[in-house]
This record gives sequence, structure tokens and C-alpha cells, in this order.
Amino acid sequence: MLDVVGHVLSFSLYEGLVFGFVAIGVYLTFRVLGFPDLTVDGSFTLGAAVTAVLIVSGVNPFLATLAALGAGLCAGMATSLLNTKLRIPALLAGILVMVALYSINLRVMGGANVSLLREVTIFDQVSEFLGVSTRIGYQLVVAGVLAVIVFFILNWFLRTEIGLALRATGDNEQMVRGFGVNTDMTTILGVAIANGLVALGGAVVAQGQGFADVGMGIGMIVMGLAAVIIGEALFRPKGVARLLLAVLGGTFIYRLVISVALRLGMAPGDLKLITAVLVIIALAVPYLQKKIRREWQPPAARW
Repeated sequence: MLDVVGHVLSFSLYEGLVFGFVAIGVYLTFRVLGFPDLTVDGSFTLGAAVTAVLIVSGVNPFLATLAALGAGLCAGMATSLLNTKLRIPALLAGILVMVALYSINLRVMGGANVSLLREVTIFDQVSEFLGVSTRIGYQLVVAGVLAVIVFFILNWFLRTEIGLALRATGDNEQMVRGFGVNTDMTTILGVAIANGLVALGGAVVAQGQGFADVGMGIGMIVMGLAAVIIGEALFRPKGVARLLLAVLGGTFIYRLVISVALRLGMAPGDLKLITAVLVIIALAVPYLQKKIRREWQPPAARW
């Protein structure tokens, strides 16, 4: 029994760290920038596709993972440029790029999927370097190191002058423009970074599961939103560092619920239903608490 619990917790922690990149990307666009970006479903698969194809072609897996990060940056730039330069609404711009990425991903992979089962991945190299033979052991090492690197870089960046301008753009764009900040550039930068992180998550997930598939990104935006909402509802963070940790914590809890549901015999096809229910609960609880206290609530946003 203890072995099962330990396995579920360790596997959920690994998935929480890896999919945490997706959740942080969603947090940057939806919460920091106020930019409803649906590119996520496509950029996640793009990262996996680019990494898989490069590894199969003989490229070092670490370089292939960095290339996936770059591809995600380009996808985010495409969405933000449509919004800032062509004045296409953010929601529609994300949908257009997401749809386009489906065909691009098929072109990149040359088919619906690419297998990595016999290829050397970052997990294999780390396992060989550290001498760790337990699969979940070296997976946690890789995911943990990448999560720490991303955490410290973002924690530093969001406190810089550019990072503060980026955060202010989402709070009050007109005021920031009044101070002479180019909000188009901060939007482009923020959306590009967000999708770069999402693609990084896709690259790591593909190497962990041993294949990249054109449909593996479906539902990533919902998963990211669920993790962000759960993290904010449970931890109520204040400050950049705590917000990033809350997002990672929310992702861990989300993946833990999914793992437990599968262990209890729930069909994999019902996972989307679980995700929807979790998001509804996380969104409804704060509203119900305020309603019980008879506090006035404005109508829901309809953008």
C-alpha cells in the first residue's frame, strides 16, 4: 500500500513539475498580461514535434529541447504580432495560430507521430551521468532541475524593469502607455515567453513518454487554467515567487487528482470531465463564499 502511495505521489510530482511549465505559460498570458491565448494547444505539440524530429535526426537531446523552446517563442510571437500589428482580437489570433500549428506540426513530423523509444533522450543522458537506474528517479531529477532553472529565471526577470513593465501592461495598459512604455513590445515578449515555456513542457513530456503525437496538445489550455485556478484558490499567493510556486503546486494537485482517479478505475476518456469539474469548483468556491457573506459581485466577464 505504501509503495503504491509513494509511486502515485512521486509520479504526480514529476508530472506537476513538467506540466508546470505549461501552467506558468498560461499564468503569464491570462493573469499577468490579461491576454486570452489559445495558442497553447498548438505550441505544446510544436515543442514535442521539433524535439522528436531533431533527436531522431541525431541532434543532442539538450540542444533539441532548446530548439523546442525557440520554436515555442516563434509561435507566441506569431500570435502576439497578429494582435498588436494587425489588431486581430487576442482570442481569435490564438485560435488562428493554433489551427495553423496543427498543419505545421504534421509537416514537421512528416506524419501523425514520431517514436523515441530507441532514441537517446535527456532522461537517458542524465540517468547515465548520475548512475540512477530507477525511471521515476531520473525523471524527477530532470524535471526538478528544469523547474528550478525556470523558477529562478522568471523570478528574476519579472522583477526587472522590463518585467515590471510587462506586469503593468496587464494591469493597466493605458496608464503604462502614458509613461512611455511600448505595450506592443511587452505583449509580444510576454506571449512569446509563455509559449516558449509551453513548448519546453511539450519537449520534456515527449521524451518522457517516448513519442510525439499531433494530438498530444489537445486540452492543454484547460489543464493550464485548472492548475492556475487551483493554485490561486488554495494558496492565495502574494508576490512573484509565491505566485510561481502556487502555480506549480496547483499543477501537482491537479495531476495528483488525475492519477488517483485513474487508480480508482475511472476511464481515461473521463479525464476531461474531471478537469472541467475541478475548474468549475475552483471558480465557484470564491464566488459562493462571497455570496454567503452577502457581498456584491459584478457580472462575469464576457470577453
